[in-house]
Order: sequence, then structure tokens, then C-alpha cells
Amino acid sequence: MQPADPGASDLAPACQLLSSANLSDALDRLGVAGAPHGIVPLWPGCPKAAGSAYTLQLVPPEEAALSPVRGTLEAVAAAPPGAVLVIAHSGRLDVNSFGGIAAFTARQRGLAGCVIDGVTRDVDEMRALDFPVYGRGVIQQSVRGRCACAGHGIAVRIGDVRVAAGDLVLADENGVVIVPHEHAREALRLAGEFAAAEQRIVDAIRSGMDPVAAHERLRYDGMTRSGPE
Repeated sequence: MQPADPGASDLAPACQLLSSANLSDALDRLGVAGAPHGIVPLWPGCPKAAGSAYTLQLVPPEEAALSPVRGTLEAVAAAPPGAVLVIAHSGRLDVNSFGGIAAFTARQRGLAGCVIDGVTRDVDEMRALDFPVYGRGVIQQSVRGRCACAGHGIAVRIGDVRVAAGDLVLADENGVVIVPHEHAREALRLAGEFAAAEQRIVDAIRSGMDPVAAHERLRYDGMTRSGPE
């Protein structure tokens, strides 16, 4: 286990001002994979979550000895305040990955949210806590006895995206984006530029400019193309 890299933690406030769509566009420009598919907010009005990743790996029970309950609580205790807990569970839809007690503990310890490559339960409790949770769906069954913890603070995969402790996470109503910490500052800079460019297009169309002309003037189609323009 490695401690979370604090490198992305100071970027969370700037990240909160952007959308995951802007940040995904920035990763396209950089040629970096970081947009797992199908992970969404688990209730209407779920708050945005932004912060440095702290990871947890869940596996079938025969593959590790540590209980998922203890492993999750250990991960929550080890994660720095402001981190987003990222739970890798191979996209499983038949086994719970997180729950109300874990969410309460995470909220108490100052975590910024949870992103799950799997499903969760106790969504009513998470909503009451105003604790952001993103995943692939909801299930009613307990995690106990159905999986195990293989470690936390380690490199994991969320769908096709590699996640390491300290990477930048942004989750909102459009989905989830993971930015490798070494690309985080540049990705945020580009995302801010893209958001401003899109607003200029909207303003131009609002003022009466032909929509196609507005897009062409700001080279919208080529905005995310990687490499030299």
C-alpha cells in the first residue's frame, strides 16, 4: 500500500468549476485515456465530487483474505481529507461494493465522495448525508461474504481506465473523469479554455451569428485534436 499522492488535492476547487465533459475534452487533446463509461450519479441531484483519488480493490472472496467491510473502513481511514474513494470491483452488478456505514464514516472523515466500478446499496442514507456516490447501479444485498479486499492505495482499473492514488477525479451528472496526476494541471488549463470557447460560441449564436460560422470561427471541430494544430 502507498499513501495517496497529495499532488492533485490542491486542484479540487478549480476542478469543481468545470464539467466532466470539459475535462474529458482536455484528455482527448492530451491523448490520455481517462473517461470510464457507464458510471453515473446514483440519485437525482447527487452533488459533484472532485478531489485526489484514493483507491480500493475488491475481488471475489477466494482471491483475498481481508473482509470487504474491514478493507473499506481501512481505506476510508487511510484516505486524506478531500480525497475521492475509488472502488474497483470489475464492474460487478451482482455484489454490493459500498454501504451506508462506509458512507457515514467517509463523510465524517472529510472525504469528497466515492466512485464505484460496481453497485451499491443504502442510497437513501448517502443522499441524506449529502455524500456524493457514483456507480453502475443499486443493489439491496450485503457485501459481507460475497467479496474480499485485495488492497487499497494501489493502482486499480475502473473499466478501461487505470487509476492510481493521487490522480485527479471529477464526477458530475455527465459521468466520471480520471486524470493521471502528472497531467492534471495541464488538463485543467485546457478544460478551462474549452469551457470558455464553448461559451463564446453560445454568445455568438445568441447575438445572431450564423451557428455554422460561429463554430468555424472558433474551430470547434478541431478543438480536442491531439498534437500540433
